[in-house]
Amino acid sequence: MRVGFQTTLRDRVTVSGVGVHSAAPAELILQPADVDSGVVFLRTGLPSGRERLLEAKRSNVTHTALCTMLGDASGASVSTVEHLLAALSGLQIDNVLIEIDGPETPIMDGSAADFVSAIDRAGIVQQSRSRRYLKILKPVRVERDGAYAEFLPAERGFRLDVEIDFESPAIGRQRRSFNLDPATFRREIARARTFGFVSDVKKMWQAGFALGSSLENSVAIDGGTILNPEGLRYADEFVRHKALDAVGDLSLAGAPIIGFYRTYRPGHKLNAMALEALFASRSAYEFVEAPVSKSFVKGFGAGAHVPAAAAAFAAAD
Repeated sequence: MRVGFQTTLRDRVTVSGVGVHSAAPAELILQPADVDSGVVFLRTGLPSGRERLLEAKRSNVTHTALCTMLGDASGASVSTVEHLLAALSGLQIDNVLIEIDGPETPIMDGSAADFVSAIDRAGIVQQSRSRRYLKILKPVRVERDGAYAEFLPAERGFRLDVEIDFESPAIGRQRRSFNLDPATFRREIARARTFGFVSDVKKMWQAGFALGSSLENSVAIDGGTILNPEGLRYADEFVRHKALDAVGDLSLAGAPIIGFYRTYRPGHKLNAMALEALFASRSAYEFVEAPVSKSFVKGFGAGAHVPAAAAAFAAAD
């Protein structure tokens, strides 16, 4: 596939599991979508059989405590979307319809690995329209409780620099930088799992969080000890997971970013604040289209299954 064209899935694929916070079961069906559709959730299973479309955009973010939630004024919502969005963004999937019948995206193994595998099973096809990028033109910075995040200009590509600092000796201070592309995402980021502290579990349960958390889907830390019998997947898995979260959260910009994102002690709230600050400064960014060749041959993909819901959304867009 040539750089600069939009992409979608070749076929539909299903993923099922439970939510890490709600413990509610949910089934995801990832489906091809037309050009310029973007990433859209079709939330089914609502009261009275209702269905709602929720675009994966920053304007639909309603909650950022411990996860990122999308919702609308009707009360329809989907939470913990960040790992799935990271997989789609990391593999440069532009257009997809995600049908989900529960309130929370399945946590799977706590990383984006199962979503990457699902995308690979479905296949990726190039589409006939050029991709639009969000280019950073000048620095934008936000700070919160000693943490910060900033966007900086870059001539090409997207660079991510993430640093974390925890009192726990099991984590400590870790920093990683990535020049993000699909190969790097697969190799360096996708398998990094979410993590939490045993000392926080009781408080989280009382607040309605982590009800589906287990050693099967989270790295558990007790003081300076990793409780998972298999240990870590990377020596610095914790900072890599924060990078994964950032990739997912920043995809809510609505277009791939050309620039540099640097953050210290990040979280979903800080990532959302950084996007809000960026879009509040109109001179700090511009949207640019990738140049594409006129000799485009292979488009949406002959025989690709396009569900009626996807077609309807594309027609209404």
